[in-house]
Amino acid sequence: MKISFIIFLCLALPSFTTPYNLAGNIYAVRKGLVIFHSNAPLELIRASSNKLRGLLDIEKRTFAFKIPVSSFHGFNSPLQEVHFNENYMESEKYPDISFEGKIIEDYDLTQNGNYEIRAKGVLNVHGVDQERIIKTSLVIKDKQINAKSKFTVLLADHNIKIPKVVEEKLASEIMVEVEADFVPQN
Repeated sequence: MKISFIIFLCLALPSFTTPYNLAGNIYAVRKGLVIFHSNAPLELIRASSNKLRGLLDIEKRTFAFKIPVSSFHGFNSPLQEVHFNENYMESEKYPDISFEGKIIEDYDLTQNGNYEIRAKGVLNVHGVDQERIIKTSLVIKDKQINAKSKFTVLLADHNIKIPKVVEEKLASEIMVEVEADFVPQN
């Protein structure tokens, strides 16, 4: 998964400066925010990261996103952040979360408007790939794109174990919110 994202970037980056890409079909995340919530019976945990990176090809309707696991901050305590990185997400072994795939709908994303799309792709969390379809709202205005999405991630789907001692403090289903602003790469 990480290799295919790198290959995508390597193939896409040189084309940003070629005459064939003057139409601005490739968009990059200018600003992105990912927030997750764990709403367990005994504790609410919330953390966020503004380190989302990604590319969107509006002609081919393909995308690739990546975010460093260790970039999430805002936990209830510094120790909770350490446990998140070391015990649950193992961020040294699995440094990134990624999602890449294709937009299912056949909209003309070069036109201003509001679009409800489905992003179908492979979500990689904790080194485990899972095919997902994630509903996303796009607002396109004057060659800028804003994307918003909310979805859940089951820890068990990505082999993230919850010790019995904290199972009342950590939800098995995590709510994720993503917002990203894209600009054309000419």
